[in-house]
Amino acid sequence: MRILITNDDGIHAPGLNACEEIARALSDDVWIVAPESDQSGVSHSLSLNDPLRLREVGPRHFAVKGTPTDCVIMGARHIMKQMPELVLAGVNRGRNAAEDVTYSGTVAGAMEGTVLGIPSFALSQAYAPSTKHMPHWPTAIQFAPDLIRKVLAAGMPKDVLVNINFPDCLPGEVAGVAVTVQGKRDQELLRIDARYDGRGNPYYWIAFGRGGIAGAAAGSDLAALSEKRISVTPLRLDLTDEPFMTTLAEVLG
Repeated sequence: MRILITNDDGIHAPGLNACEEIARALSDDVWIVAPESDQSGVSHSLSLNDPLRLREVGPRHFAVKGTPTDCVIMGARHIMKQMPELVLAGVNRGRNAAEDVTYSGTVAGAMEGTVLGIPSFALSQAYAPSTKHMPHWPTAIQFAPDLIRKVLAAGMPKDVLVNINFPDCLPGEVAGVAVTVQGKRDQELLRIDARYDGRGNPYYWIAFGRGGIAGAAAGSDLAALSEKRISVTPLRLDLTDEPFMTTLAEVLG
């Protein structure tokens, strides 16, 4: 099985090493095409106005000066001799749950694989302030291969990707697996952090307050992570809201 790996944290991210270990538990035919630098939060963006610079880091390891979407296209359409049979995006440092799904370059990498007709998974390792600089990579490494095998054996529907989030705990503390819906974060946690530079000029960071898991809706990805369970969420490329489509058809004739 030919596997293409990408991420949004960049070619030198520790999570990319974790993803390669996961991939090699599934196959020996593994290719890595990842962004040259951190591309977190770029979502499903394409580099249309800038050239893509390609650098070979090592055998079957390539860095692209572009987005995760660029990397998947470059890997599948240019670097690899044959189309990949599986795309793995991650392992992201931090969860990609709730609204993070719409921002995430990791999810976008899996989304682009799905656009190309390739079974694709987004993999993310949650962390807390105490584990921010040393996430529990062994948790993702231990559980991901078997989860991926089971999903592939069941057969993935066309135009559907699978978003897997691993809880912030050691492998032995994982309470199980939950098939979940995309949750919703408390938007009051989103804020603007205003600061001043050395010359007294203002600048700003988009920031999130701590929290966002406690009290999450039952059956959601956030709730699963709060219970130390692995969250597995199928996501569709088709964003059409069919119930409202029916309403609009009635209103607009």
